[in-house]
Amino acid sequence: MELREHEHGSSVDRVLLVRGADLRTKRGGDDVFLRLELADRSGAVTAMVWEDAAEVAAVAVRGSAVRVVGRFEVHERFGRQIQLDRVEAVDQDAVDLSLLIEGPSQPVAELERRFRALITRTEDPWLRALLERVFDPAGAFWPRFRIAPAAKHFHEAYPHGLLDHTLRVAEAVEGLAPLFPPVDRDVAVAGAILHDIGKAQTYTPDPVAPDLTDVGRLEGHIVIGYEIVRRVVGAIEGFPPETARSIRHIVLSHHGKVEYGSPVVPATREAVLVHQADDLAARMGSLDRLERGLKPGDEWSGYDRALEGAAFFGPARGGAAPPADEHAAPASDPGEAPAPDAGGAPSSADAPPPDVREEPGAGPPPPAAEVVDGVPGAGQTSLAGLGSAAPTGLGLHAA
Repeated sequence: MELREHEHGSSVDRVLLVRGADLRTKRGGDDVFLRLELADRSGAVTAMVWEDAAEVAAVAVRGSAVRVVGRFEVHERFGRQIQLDRVEAVDQDAVDLSLLIEGPSQPVAELERRFRALITRTEDPWLRALLERVFDPAGAFWPRFRIAPAAKHFHEAYPHGLLDHTLRVAEAVEGLAPLFPPVDRDVAVAGAILHDIGKAQTYTPDPVAPDLTDVGRLEGHIVIGYEIVRRVVGAIEGFPPETARSIRHIVLSHHGKVEYGSPVVPATREAVLVHQADDLAARMGSLDRLERGLKPGDEWSGYDRALEGAAFFGPARGGAAPPADEHAAPASDPGEAPAPDAGGAPSSADAPPPDVREEPGAGPPPPAAEVVDGVPGAGQTSLAGLGSAAPTGLGLHAA
């Protein structure tokens, strides 16, 4: 049973991933408590440890898997949580991470194939050279980009999430570019492929619990991405300055607004297109995340900061087929041509329905914020468990 399937009051006895372990001091005293974020591939819940917090913190190390025994609750204020009875260490090598970690909806090999095809379809020789140099399969940058998440929480926050997200944005841009002439397809698609490359150095590659790197905290992915583009372009002798400027502008402006982290706002057709595709992909990724966290039978999510509201997952349309028109003419033989009407033109019983279009959504969400304090207390039993070590993972250093 996945976390999302638990009901209020159901018992919990299973292995979960420790996404967060925050040891804090109680107000007005020296006693400490531990706030845990426990997760599987369907979502995450909070668990509080009020007694023996330091001992449990030695077991529930961020990034490790632990056995959790307790009771699932849905608090009217604090939402889903686990009231813990005990936390125990488990053999990390025996844990099936595919049950605990989200992943892309398609095999990574297929994502890579489509990604390479986008580069191959780039006709501009300078832009193709830029993309081939940045994403050289034998280079040092590609492995980082390939494994990195696209975010910590809100969308594609899983291994290979950056590749998944980038591909969605770039393919959307490629499909939309012909609809809005004179958008330059190669500039727009290359900008889409490069818009988030700074995230390869912004997040650690730890597949269990990715976090921000030092350079990610100090500079942010937009500045890092701009610097990567600037350096690689500078290494390609004769690269047209106008083309370089167009790509740098897309990287700098893809968040859309200064208050959302972009140093400048989109000022070219290509930059506007990439921003809109990026925002759409991020919102759809947030919907995927929310849907995975729903309990069976639920149609509404809770309030979500990324969407600035709740999301509905009920049917988009419904109802049985409309009743047959008893006055309609009988169907003709499949081999017969339609009979002409009085005016000599073929007749049809029904006209196609009108094209129904929805209004575009609101603007992009504000930057993600860390979860603030606000946790239930009381009634916690004493906890015990053996110590464990977190998986080391790979280090990530800025180039």
